[in-house]
Amino acid sequence: MKILGINASPRGENSQTLKLLRAVLDGAKSAGSEIELIDVCKLDIKYCNACQVCYQTGKCVQRDDFQFLYDKMLAADGMVWASPNYFRSVTAQMKTLIDRMADAIHCQLFIGKYCCSVGTAGGPKYDEVTDYLNGLLMNFGCFVVGGVGTSMSSGPRAIENAEKAAFELGKTLVEDIRVKRDYIEQREMLEEIRDYFKKLVEMHKEEWEHEYEYWNRLKWT
Repeated sequence: MKILGINASPRGENSQTLKLLRAVLDGAKSAGSEIELIDVCKLDIKYCNACQVCYQTGKCVQRDDFQFLYDKMLAADGMVWASPNYFRSVTAQMKTLIDRMADAIHCQLFIGKYCCSVGTAGGPKYDEVTDYLNGLLMNFGCFVVGGVGTSMSSGPRAIENAEKAAFELGKTLVEDIRVKRDYIEQREMLEEIRDYFKKLVEMHKEEWEHEYEYWNRLKWT
């Protein structure tokens, strides 16, 4: 089993987001999973230019580090996405990555994966990040195990408590993958999302050749 952690805080080793992400991964490792941490801020990932070539061919025209990270995401059994709250959303580095993943959402390529999120904030609203990331991961087809975070204004005890919760979340993530836990309410939502994107691709079958052929190979199930 492989769990991939993606850190989108630009603060390097001073990052509290990174500290919590590592705690989740430590929990996953303690439960028997192989883990890997990628710092997206150290990668060269260019902005999406909306050319839609990936819809047609399945490949991005940009020549950068995106494919390196994307391949790791596709290969992982579970993922942890982590970002601080910058002006009520994720960092620019995380959003740049997300915007390059249209092919993944149209083809629902993360179905069968289990994921969770980490968020931090100077004020009390770290959940703006965890809610956003968890909602996004569901749109990619993932089951969402949960989210963890803390406010920097709450003092050192808050980060200590959050690290403990993060460690437990990592263990839960691995256990859910191991037993293939069925989140019934999420499954119903995932099925609706999947149906939506199938219809969207079929509507654009003349332009989105790769994605249309992908669903054809799956016989639209």
